[in-house]
Amino acid sequence: MKAITESSSWTTLASARPFTIAQKTHPLSVTARPLRPRETPADAIMAQMYADEAHEGAGEGKNAPSGWPDLPGDTAFTIKVPEADPLVRAGFPAHVTVLYPFIHASRIDAAIGRELTTLFAGHDAFTLTFDSFRRYPGVLYLDPWPHDPVTALTKDLTRRWPEAVPYRGLFGAGLAPHLTVANSEGPATQDAAYDALQAELEPRLPLSCRVQAVNLIVWDGARWRDRAAYRLRGRQDPC
Repeated sequence: MKAITESSSWTTLASARPFTIAQKTHPLSVTARPLRPRETPADAIMAQMYADEAHEGAGEGKNAPSGWPDLPGDTAFTIKVPEADPLVRAGFPAHVTVLYPFIHASRIDAAIGRELTTLFAGHDAFTLTFDSFRRYPGVLYLDPWPHDPVTALTKDLTRRWPEAVPYRGLFGAGLAPHLTVANSEGPATQDAAYDALQAELEPRLPLSCRVQAVNLIVWDGARWRDRAAYRLRGRQDPC
């Protein structure tokens, strides 16, 4: 997905900076290291890929190629988190990605719509709490807790539609749920910039959001637009 895309209804889900073609081809060819608290193997892979990109860019004297390979008709599922919008500096609304990409929009007919309605209705509404910042190289994000309700949705979707590989397989099994706050700094400059931003924003934490629906959005070639919202099971309260 592209790094920043404006839309009157929705914008991009992408929270990560793009990677080189070689890294996209070999997303798992990275050096292993011990995992940090709450970190998944995919998190470590992403961090190493950022570091590799920074090293290669410095050696070449230019930035690596940019841009997620979004195509017209691409779809994704996202959780909107309006409570966090005032904290986000990344140029798109606060969100937690459930699955990007899903199947092509042309395949989502009435029958699949009914399947999706049933699938999401089989999951209870839940509350996400954001009480701490974390970082990938170049990215400052909020850690949504607990992860399990979000990953359960992802697993159900990919079990039914195995061709919908999270992040096109760039990060192995995918990334842990996260809410991007800022992604404008490179690994070499992020510490000072994100230390200051984190100090500014931390007094606003914790914040929570009741998740009662998951949104299907579609890339039309210029921007992401809402297509449908699928309700989760349980009493529907204002978020």
